[in-house]
Amino acid sequence: MDAITIREYIDLGELLVTGGIALILIIMSAMASGSEVAFFSLTHNDIDKLESRSDAGARRVLELLENSDRLLATILVTNNLVNICLVILATQFIDMIFIFSGIYDFLFKTVVVTFLLLLFGEIMPKVLSQTNPMRMSLFLSMPMKVARWVVYPFATILMRTSSHVSRIASKSAEISIEELADAVDLAEAGSEEEQKMLSGIITFGQTEVVEIMCSRVDITGLEYEANYEEVRKIIVETGYSRIPVYGEDLDDIKGVLYVKDLLPYINRSSDFKWQELLRKPYFVPEHMMIDDLLKEFQKKKIHIAIVVDEYGATQGLVSLEDILEEVVGEISDESDDEEERLYERLGDGSYIFDGKIHIGEFERIIGFEEETFADVEGHAETLAGLMMELKRDLPRRGDELKSHGVKFFIATMDGRRVDKIKVEIDG
Repeated sequence: MDAITIREYIDLGELLVTGGIALILIIMSAMASGSEVAFFSLTHNDIDKLESRSDAGARRVLELLENSDRLLATILVTNNLVNICLVILATQFIDMIFIFSGIYDFLFKTVVVTFLLLLFGEIMPKVLSQTNPMRMSLFLSMPMKVARWVVYPFATILMRTSSHVSRIASKSAEISIEELADAVDLAEAGSEEEQKMLSGIITFGQTEVVEIMCSRVDITGLEYEANYEEVRKIIVETGYSRIPVYGEDLDDIKGVLYVKDLLPYINRSSDFKWQELLRKPYFVPEHMMIDDLLKEFQKKKIHIAIVVDEYGATQGLVSLEDILEEVVGEISDESDDEEERLYERLGDGSYIFDGKIHIGEFERIIGFEEETFADVEGHAETLAGLMMELKRDLPRRGDELKSHGVKFFIATMDGRRVDKIKVEIDG
């Protein structure tokens, strides 16, 4: 007996009906496959062109793309349903013509059906759609709109299921900041600077504004009632491009003066009303995370914010540069004064630190682990504050304090404020 023989009697009518339906299904499969490539290959320029058109086809394409997740679900459901039906009909069509013996039944149907489905239902329509996605998306917009209505319940189930699976997968893939930091420590970065940058990126979302701000005592501000000559003098002396302006004191911030706004009026007399150029101040809470503040800076297109406490009192000032320095390190420009550096390393291995340096930055510079001094720092945030916590009293010039194998010498005072501190590390 032959492996494959043609049937003696073939019902031509039934054969034509089955073949016709199979042909329609393969066309539908081709349209679904082509739609996947056509719609999701449209560029921003293509979409701009569609938005400028007023014809119905363009409106349909834009409407479908408004909910791209549902469009993709519609295409996937349609394509799979059609392909399943097509496989069933194709095997039935073949059985109407041929009789198989043994394994040849499976092999013949698998090879023929798979070849036809891949060639006409997948490869050719996708290649055609990739060649001209704009034209194909316009052509297929109506069939896809009909398909979206027909398979709406199935597409909804698919979307919800995939969303649930995605949430489960994202939870299982979560990694703690501590684990990520450990991984960076173990990684062989190319240089110390790269290692510091990676660490800065990891801890970026855990840093509060209060940790990087310029404290209240270091803010250079302008009095609201100052004349224009005084304003120009302060601008020249400080070199700042943005300066807060206050009324009675720094708790009464009236606005922020952008020096570039003064350029058209640089030669005006001392009675010039420079206050009219003030920009509205932006206030942020001291415990706001700096990654959230960066997003606000980007959205509002500003570079500076006034930091306030829970009572609305001014605690400090934070700039975009302060935030970026948390990742890339110290940024210096032509207006920065070398004498204003927060620390200096001496030849004998000791350091001279400015009292306003943050404790975390101090720990990083001397090579200690973060929060080494957490058990003694209390509510202090700066090195000067740490001195007060260690002494439990107001520090004085010449005081010597010790903690965690580090010796602190109060080198200079600025009134009642600790100015410079000499640091020696034992061993």
